[in-house]
Amino acid sequence: MTKKVLVVGAGGFAGGFIVEEALRRGYEVWAGVRKSTSREYLTDERIHFIEFDFDGEDTIENSLKEALPESERWDYIVYNLGATKVMRYADFSRINYDYLRWFTAALKRANRVPEKFIYISSLSVMGRGDERRYTPFREDQVPIPNTRYGASKLKAEMWLAMENIPYVILRPTGIYGPHDKDYYLMFKSIARGFDFGAGYRKQQLTFLFVEDLANAVWDAAEKSATGKTYNLSEARSYTQREFRRFAKHSLKRRIVLPIRLPLWILRVVSFVSEKWGVAMMKPSTLNGDKYRIMKQRNWNVDITKACEGFGFSPRVSLEEGIEKSVRWYREAGWL
Repeated sequence: MTKKVLVVGAGGFAGGFIVEEALRRGYEVWAGVRKSTSREYLTDERIHFIEFDFDGEDTIENSLKEALPESERWDYIVYNLGATKVMRYADFSRINYDYLRWFTAALKRANRVPEKFIYISSLSVMGRGDERRYTPFREDQVPIPNTRYGASKLKAEMWLAMENIPYVILRPTGIYGPHDKDYYLMFKSIARGFDFGAGYRKQQLTFLFVEDLANAVWDAAEKSATGKTYNLSEARSYTQREFRRFAKHSLKRRIVLPIRLPLWILRVVSFVSEKWGVAMMKPSTLNGDKYRIMKQRNWNVDITKACEGFGFSPRVSLEEGIEKSVRWYREAGWL
């Protein structure tokens, strides 16, 4: 029997790829979106849509009941909804925590709890980590988030653990690839001949290509036991210099000037940018939370648990992923 799956937050950057991979695997797919959500990358005629209004449990419950008859369930629900930048920090808690809390409560009231609930969290829940020996993050470490974004995602994780939902939590590191607008800014800067970095101390960066995330989502749904949490990343880390070299090659730039900004300057710029975003009523990509993320020196990840738990095996290296991303940005007219 064909499995039914629901992807909540399907209109986001990663959501479209998660939906696409679900279709490729032969699932019957529902895409959960808000009325205002763009469906630019959700054009396959096989997709069923559910519009969610996250004002509270009642509206979510009604949407769930209308989508499927009472006798049917989704086998897997992937919860990819969340905010990475906001105008007011309180919105992190509202969107990343309250929305999930209302959604799971509505699932229970509507009698639509799935076989597995895959929650897309973030490596940011871990906080700074070891910046002396650069020890990789492991799932058995105690999370100590140092950003409001990370704290809101950790609250959501803790809620799931208490809700008696058959969950699997995925904590990806920096996700990049076609359609993404955050890493695109870095490619755009390098295309113009400049690569901006933060601080002067050694920094180890990790990445995960969006198609590898999509594969991990469904592999975890199919193979992982419930009640598990996994860190996700490519198997190795990189320096800013390596990232620049790969991007420079893909963008066919002969010369790219590396510019290292002292952390105090970056902090001032982040503060001003954040306040300007509030004044313009538009979330700023560069803000206090982003400053703490850029300041962090160690993003190394131990992915042993995911490899053993559901066969996680990232296929796309950073060099190949950048090549694919740049090619898409060019074809889409972004570069």
